[in-house]
Amino acid sequence: MSTLEIKDLHVSVTDDENGEGQEILKGVNLTMSTNEIHAIMGPNGTGKSTLSQAIMGNSAYKVTQGDILLDGKSILELPVDERARLGLFLAMQYPAEIPGVTNVEFMRAAINSRREKDDQIPVMDFIKKLESKQDILDMTDEMSERYLNEGFSGGEKKRNEILQLLMIEPKFAILDEIDSGLDIDALKVVSRGVNSMRGDNFGSLIITHYQRLLNYIVPDQVHVMMDGRIVKSGGPDLAKKLEDEGYAGLRDDLHLDVKLTDEI
Repeated sequence: MSTLEIKDLHVSVTDDENGEGQEILKGVNLTMSTNEIHAIMGPNGTGKSTLSQAIMGNSAYKVTQGDILLDGKSILELPVDERARLGLFLAMQYPAEIPGVTNVEFMRAAINSRREKDDQIPVMDFIKKLESKQDILDMTDEMSERYLNEGFSGGEKKRNEILQLLMIEPKFAILDEIDSGLDIDALKVVSRGVNSMRGDNFGSLIITHYQRLLNYIVPDQVHVMMDGRIVKSGGPDLAKKLEDEGYAGLRDDLHLDVKLTDEI
């Protein structure tokens, strides 16, 4: 059993226009273990994606206070690649296209980077594993042989991110709006992939705006973010309440002085 702990996390992003740091996260606390699925919901501009980037160590996001612990050890000083080797994975909202590197090459390199040099995954084992994971996601060999995300539709990119997740098998996967732009059939396929990972050695933090995704990937806990903080946590029913009452309704119930981005 592994744990990921966010303690009193404050994160700033530098404004390109004036060069000043703008505080986005204002004291986030969250603890999760493998064998758990947590969902983070919230309106636009509340810091959900900032949290995912800070966990993975994006240098554009500066941690000014607090800590991020993986299995009890701080990872704040570690670069992105070392965090990935320790078992963190981020499926991005907008995956980058990388010409010249095929999906197969990328995934095999990623798997081997987490193994000892004298214990690299054999080619035939890799191919068998790839074929089994492609079947889960209804993907063809042709997609795996293409350059990484190049020419992929939005739905294909999201499916490809989940294929990487299934192949790499991290301890914790942060899924940043993987439901964005997906039709219902693609959403079901992506959800099937994530659900196939559930178990003692895997946990996931799912970031989403909508309850729809959580009909297919049922979380153990739901957290609501507003104004850079988690303001309420609960079970799956919390997501359904948000769907019925909206974020403004929850804010008013909690007597929070927070202006939502979409309010006039």
